[in-house]
Amino acid sequence: MARLLRFPVLNSEKDRRDSSGPTGSPIPGPPPARGSRLSRVLADISPLREHPDFRRLWFGNTVSYIGQQMTAMAVALQVYAITGSSFYVGLVGLFSLVPLIAFGLYGGAVADVVDRRRLGLITSAALTLLSLALALVAIAGLRSVAVLYGIVALQAVFFAMNSPARSSMIPRLLPPEQLPAANALASLAGGVGQMAGPMLGGVFVGFWGYQAAYLIDVLAFTASLYAMWRLPAMLPESKLAAAGKGAAAVEAARRRPSVMEGLRYLGARPNLRTTFVSDLAAMVLAQPRVLFPAVAGLWFGGDTRTVGLLAAAPAVGALLGSVFSGWLGRVNRQGLAVLIAIASWGGAVAVFGLTRDLWLGLLFLGVAGCADTVSMVFRNTMLQSAAPDDMRGRLQGVFLVVVVGGPRLGDFLAGSAADIFTPTAALVGGGLACILAITLIGTFQRGFARYDARDPVA
Repeated sequence: MARLLRFPVLNSEKDRRDSSGPTGSPIPGPPPARGSRLSRVLADISPLREHPDFRRLWFGNTVSYIGQQMTAMAVALQVYAITGSSFYVGLVGLFSLVPLIAFGLYGGAVADVVDRRRLGLITSAALTLLSLALALVAIAGLRSVAVLYGIVALQAVFFAMNSPARSSMIPRLLPPEQLPAANALASLAGGVGQMAGPMLGGVFVGFWGYQAAYLIDVLAFTASLYAMWRLPAMLPESKLAAAGKGAAAVEAARRRPSVMEGLRYLGARPNLRTTFVSDLAAMVLAQPRVLFPAVAGLWFGGDTRTVGLLAAAPAVGALLGSVFSGWLGRVNRQGLAVLIAIASWGGAVAVFGLTRDLWLGLLFLGVAGCADTVSMVFRNTMLQSAAPDDMRGRLQGVFLVVVVGGPRLGDFLAGSAADIFTPTAALVGGGLACILAITLIGTFQRGFARYDARDPVA
């Protein structure tokens, strides 16, 4: 695939003067050193190395995400200790899912009209206080699942308001050519959080009780708060442009953006719309995770430990995909890369449905997880690059709703198909349906396959 051209970033007028000779022409520098093959494959850390604001934000988000995953594990353990019922543990997910979907779109609309830094600070502070509330409930010995459900629901509300604001900040902190690397680093942080957070949560609960996990989450949030505090103001560009342009421009900038306005914009932008449709094709049609308990025993003669291995395999593949993501920044045909990655996801799920060897099955689940990471990196990069600043919050809100809701709908579809037919039919049929769907998308949305990162068109 074609390489993405990289250009030096001159951060100030002084930088531009210093980079020019007496006649204004650039002073030729030494030729760039040729990196080793390994450095071209490993994750590109130049966004962390060159941009302190992004570095602090990434580190703060990584630490706080690990803390959030610890809290999620501790809440599940606490609910089970109170009720002794897996059903009530499952309701924890429902009480978080509904607010995430309901407020995800609204949070994106708010992020497009206010200072995103301030919104991030307020919502991060609220999440910190809610983790502290969980700690106080545990210290007080209050055995009420209703209280826990209420706090979890409030956490989901503030997370839905916080996530679009954080994500829409990234294009303001980095040059466009570094967005794929930044999204790969975000995926890497997410993989580390998903693997380390629940494990650490279980350890801390086992040794020091539920309050230990919650209090560590409170401390972890301070990293995110500090990173937000150090950021510059993040007013929407439309408001910044309106300064000094008269009353009409100011009034236009004050016009409150709506969720429907964002959805209408998305409906008229085929490339951006296709990023969501293609992800739904993968997550709804070929979602294997709900079948892991059934196939662990039926196919592999295993127990709950086997289920754990199956559940961990896609996460490990996603993590490896992030670690070895250095090549992603050299891909310009990002739409075509999304289509190939999602077809690979569907193919890996279908082949997993035919395997009866555990280690081979784990391998193909890992391939699926890696393909999902590649798809996510390019889809998010396209949203950040092709959308105008005053739409990025709302599009990130849609992204959150799709990422949260799509897999749940896929769980329902796969579980129903397995009950009506067999787990094999559900997995193989779902994988093939995903490949067929993504082929049709590529056929009817040819502009998406031709999308070029050097000339992003929404």
